[in-house]
Order: sequence, then structure tokens, then C-alpha cells
Amino acid sequence: MKKVSIPVLYENQDILILNKPSGISVTKDRSGAPWLMEILQKEFPTPEPLRLVHRIDKETSGVLLLAKNKPAQTFYTSGFSKQRFAKLYLAIVQGPLPQNRGRIKAPLLRSRQNPQTMHVQPWKGKEAVTDWLKLMELGPFALLAVQPLTGRTHQIRVHLAHRGIPLALDPLYASPHPLMLSDYKKDYRLKKDTPESPLISRLTLHAYQIQIPPLPTEPQTVRTFVAPLDKKFSATLKMLFKHARSCRTADNQDAELLHTILTAQPLPFLSSEDFTASQTDTDTSGEFAP
Repeated sequence: MKKVSIPVLYENQDILILNKPSGISVTKDRSGAPWLMEILQKEFPTPEPLRLVHRIDKETSGVLLLAKNKPAQTFYTSGFSKQRFAKLYLAIVQGPLPQNRGRIKAPLLRSRQNPQTMHVQPWKGKEAVTDWLKLMELGPFALLAVQPLTGRTHQIRVHLAHRGIPLALDPLYASPHPLMLSDYKKDYRLKKDTPESPLISRLTLHAYQIQIPPLPTEPQTVRTFVAPLDKKFSATLKMLFKHARSCRTADNQDAELLHTILTAQPLPFLSSEDFTASQTDTDTSGEFAP
């Protein structure tokens, strides 16, 4: 079995915060591939089994918090369920964007036709709310900061697709095609008999940062943890920034923002006060196609 390294962002006697690679499931699935707990048992042996506090999709990379004991699991699981902790994702999406920011309020329900997917169902679905902000334009794509205010399965993926700004690559809810540099770089040339490698061939979604309070027994204040982008996601952003985006007056500002992200510096969380009623997309139109 191929060894998989799971980067550790933070660890103490109660919690372990990881930068989960794309392609690793947080629960055992039918693929038979090594799953997170199986890998961690070998790489980070602990006196007690590690416990899930929240989840991110198998093909999503990024920050993930695990508890080392039952009291920590209870405290942090409750915090996530009561929306006391903030999570911020980075998403490369298809454009054009209808506006620069928005709030999506659209209840979600598992599809009967395909139980692997979720869809918008205004009457029977569970409440789901997602805030998003455009960070920069990248030609036919855009980079968003996305903050889910609820924690439904596939919430960001379904909400963005429902809003008309799906992930640039998402086999379930949008395009399954890898992003190729030849599609965006002018005068692209490839060596003879050499196939082009895609910029990225997995879900264009990354759990960038999380903000959590300490346990009641700890004196520390609220902390923010940032998960650096993997090489493919970083390279994709750099290449799209260089070759695909339109020239704009905010070049320096965009370059500084890109540097902030590529060096894994914290980004501002999205304030709920910035999302007015006029910017809220509340679904009343019926079901999202499963």
C-alpha cells in the first residue's frame, strides 16, 4: 500500500488538525482505498482512537479537525452543529458571476434517483445557507471565498451549481473535464508526441481555514488555522492568474491577494452583516435536477 503523508497543522492533548489531501475519504467507503482513520492509525498512533468532529468530501482538500477523546469530540461537535465555528473555503468556479458576493439559502435533500448526490428541495429539504465572495477573476473562471453557515452534505457544491456558478471541475454537479493550460494560454506549444498534463483533475474546492475556540479548560483565545494549498491547486491558480485572466486596474491588489493565499496567510471571514436581503438567493423555484 502506498504511503500517504497527512500534514499536521496543529496538535495538543485533545485535538489534531490536519490538511487532508484530496482523494482520501474521512469514512470507509466501497472503493477499498485506504481511508483517513486507517492511515492515521499508522502515521499518528494515539492512546484512544481519533474521533471525527466534522467532515469534508473525499475529493475536497483542506483543514480537518479530529478529537483525541470523548469530551473534546462532544465540545467541538456541538460547536459545529450550533454554527459557533467559522470555516472558509476557496473555490475555482465557472463564470461569469452575476454579482460580486451573495448569500444562498436553499434547503437540501438527498436525491432519490441518485443517493450519492444532494439537490435543492424547498419543501422537504434541510436548511442550508452559504455565503460567497468573489476574490478575483480568472478569465472564464473566478476564485471565490465561500463560507457555509450550515453543514449539509455537498452543500457548497450544490449551492454554487444551483446559483449558476458551479465549481470549474466537479463530476457530480458540473463539468468532469480537467482544466488544461492549452485552453487558456495563447500560442501554447507542446513537445511532439508528449501528451499534455492537466493543470488540475480533481474537485476545485479547498477547505482553506477554520476558526475555533479552545476547550473550556484552556486559557487560549479563539484561533485560526490555515491549510496550505497542494501543488496542483497552487499551480492552477498561478497559471490561470498569468494566462487566463483579463487585464484589470486591480492587478497589484490581485497579485497581493494571490501571494497571501499561496503563502497560506489567513483571510478575513465573511461577515454576515455584509449580506443584505437584496443579495440573498432564497430558492422557491423547485428541485435542483438530481
